[in-house]
Amino acid sequence: MFIVKKNRITVYSYLFKEGVCVVKKDPYKAQHSDDLQIPNLEVMMLMKSFASKGYVKEVFNWQWYYYYLTAEGIEYLREFLALPADIVPATLKVTANAAAPGGRPDVREKKGGPGGEFKPDFQKKDGYRS
Repeated sequence: MFIVKKNRITVYSYLFKEGVCVVKKDPYKAQHSDDLQIPNLEVMMLMKSFASKGYVKEVFNWQWYYYYLTAEGIEYLREFLALPADIVPATLKVTANAAAPGGRPDVREKKGGPGGEFKPDFQKKDGYRS
């Protein structure tokens, strides 16, 4: 399928910026999304091509395609878009919350269950239906 270079670069830039792309299985949809003002069919075909080359990992669920950028895909897009090595997709960026441990205590450290001497006995002493 022939895709205009401007649209191809737009989709590649979006994919590199986000690191993921979600595509509805609807080839007749006029535009992909508000972020990508491109026909959905073109986005579907570009992602299908990337999946066959191993640049993205494809997951299909409930008429939606989920594409995740792989390491080979990052290298290819860096070369295609002429980006420096210090720019990474949003999925690989470390947030301030994840980088700084501490703050809130770990919920798993606390033992669950009611406090005090509450210990119910659910077994009947006399047997079943007595």
